[in-house]
Amino acid sequence: MRFHYPELLHGGDYNPEQWMEQKDTIWKEDMRYAKEAGINTLSVGIFSWSYLEPEDGVYDFSWMDEVMDNLAANGMKAVLATPSGARPPWLAKKYPSVLRMTDKRERRLYGDRHNACYSSLDYERKVTEINTRLAQRYKDHPALMLWHISNEYANDCHCPLCQQRFREWLKERYGTIENLNRCWWNGFWSHRFNSFDEIESPSRIGETTSPELKLAWRRFSSDNLIRFFKTEIAPLRQYTPDVPVTTNLMYHFNEVDYFKLGREMDVASWDNYPVWKGDERDVAVSRDSAFWHDVIRGVGGQKPFLLMESSPSSVNWQPINRLRMPGTLMYQGMQAIAHGSDSVQYFQFRAGRGGSEQYHGAVIDRTGTNQTRTFREVAQVGQRLKELKCLAGTQTRNEIALLFDWNVRWALDEASLLHKGNQKYLETVQSFHNALCTLGYGVDLVDETCDLSSYRVLIAPMAYMTRDGFGERAAQFVQNGGTLITTYLGGYVNEELLTYMDADPSPLNALTGMHVDECDALDDRTFDAFDWNGKRYQVKEMAEISHITTAEALAAYTQRFYKGTPCLTVNHYGDGRCYYIAARTEEAFLVDFLREVLTVSPLAQVSEGVSVTARFSDEKRYVFVHNPAHEPGQAVFESSMRDVLTGEELGKVCPVDALSIRVLTDA
Repeated sequence: MRFHYPELLHGGDYNPEQWMEQKDTIWKEDMRYAKEAGINTLSVGIFSWSYLEPEDGVYDFSWMDEVMDNLAANGMKAVLATPSGARPPWLAKKYPSVLRMTDKRERRLYGDRHNACYSSLDYERKVTEINTRLAQRYKDHPALMLWHISNEYANDCHCPLCQQRFREWLKERYGTIENLNRCWWNGFWSHRFNSFDEIESPSRIGETTSPELKLAWRRFSSDNLIRFFKTEIAPLRQYTPDVPVTTNLMYHFNEVDYFKLGREMDVASWDNYPVWKGDERDVAVSRDSAFWHDVIRGVGGQKPFLLMESSPSSVNWQPINRLRMPGTLMYQGMQAIAHGSDSVQYFQFRAGRGGSEQYHGAVIDRTGTNQTRTFREVAQVGQRLKELKCLAGTQTRNEIALLFDWNVRWALDEASLLHKGNQKYLETVQSFHNALCTLGYGVDLVDETCDLSSYRVLIAPMAYMTRDGFGERAAQFVQNGGTLITTYLGGYVNEELLTYMDADPSPLNALTGMHVDECDALDDRTFDAFDWNGKRYQVKEMAEISHITTAEALAAYTQRFYKGTPCLTVNHYGDGRCYYIAARTEEAFLVDFLREVLTVSPLAQVSEGVSVTARFSDEKRYVFVHNPAHEPGQAVFESSMRDVLTGEELGKVCPVDALSIRVLTDA
């Protein structure tokens, strides 16, 4: 099912239950303020379990009925949540199996938000019961638009129930204990198991060093959470088959394979909380958000996603919680739209008077009025989204794919080589994304399981693990004329972390035309360099020593004992070609290199700090010119452009003000 609403969504997390005693005044005021701010949707019920089910089996939906009716009466839609994101105290007291156990096998006490075991049958039953009642009650309600499943799912429980599910998962994956021993190389340290029952999760009181066990546990924990997600949505699918489902994903989160979870959602959504600085550092902050917007769009299969949460003002969880400069909120919201979001939503609509988030940014802050700068800026965003209704449902059509794979990320986390515990996989992928932004390209984020057929360029930094089937898909991609760019630490291990050998070579070897002999870890006082296209570039942190099989050397190291060996090569394979960058370089090289070798045309030529993205309807192309810098910039196009909001024809040169985003279409 594809989520589509005929206009861009503007809203946020709404907690009317916190104001139950003042509902006759506050709730009415909330509806008036929401309409004044151009809000057309509110997320409700996210943390409402103790109000919906105050005692085991005792339900009260009367207040939610009133909230849903208020939304409908005021022309707003509900993003209705299942309340599993925060459990009431009675649930933990009556059913202690719902509480997680740490890796030291200590049962946690009730507290915080996420403290539920996804293997607990009691928890599964109670969640299914309340979700079923919600679906049955509101299935025909005119306000219901979207299901919001739980809240910022997280996991890691080591209780006996999870241990048993882990063993069952291992049996399903490996079949026999002999095969598991073989895949995990358990002859090392005499770690061979005689049965699955001997296996425990990695912990501080047990196994701490086996990379295979730790990777398996990460995969299991991710799969167990996804299994629970499917359990959560089962009654919703049954009673509301035409209402889409989502769950809000998190920035930098490493515990769940978001690409795999994304395939179970109808629309991907996430919570974006950039820490704006109010100075030249905002370019880097913007690029970081841009990367994660593109990741979440990729997780959702390149369909429009939803910005589920963002802060309309300062957050409360940073050491220094700075206010936003005027214009920052508009930039933040429009950046999400420009990268493919169909919404701008906030946490939170009205701030509570107490609790740990009482000073977190809100549309209606602690003063309880609409007479604030934040409210005025939120209303300006709402007006802008109404003016850009034409963007709802439009999609990206990028020709460049950038590989970012959770399994590769996990594998490098556990890899005992080079810079152990600090391989900088995420940073390396982001450096390529930054370089593409600098050059005026739009880019899709994919993992090793994604279809590559619609792309002309695939960039695969640090593709350390080649998952089953990826080598064949990559070979077919290049064979058919695609350009593959890959780097150091590429193709070292298979999906089970076993290294490739000459008798069982890496599937990337034939594509790169290279054979890696050694890899050197450079410290902060050790560097190398290479010359390419008349310029010298620095090598830092990692440098592979390789020999060529079929590739052509484009550059060689200039220093150290491997002086003269290749560090940049190209290999022709079928109708395509594969470039190999054998060392970690400065980002300036990536910009120069990609400018030279990419055959795909950029969306525009941009000034420093400016970037460009595009969305497409069936009839039109919409181009967004982003300038997060605090000084004016510009983008130069191959043909004349028109400003969507003003109708002004700009010609080929588009100036863009500081800290702003322009929306253009072809003139």
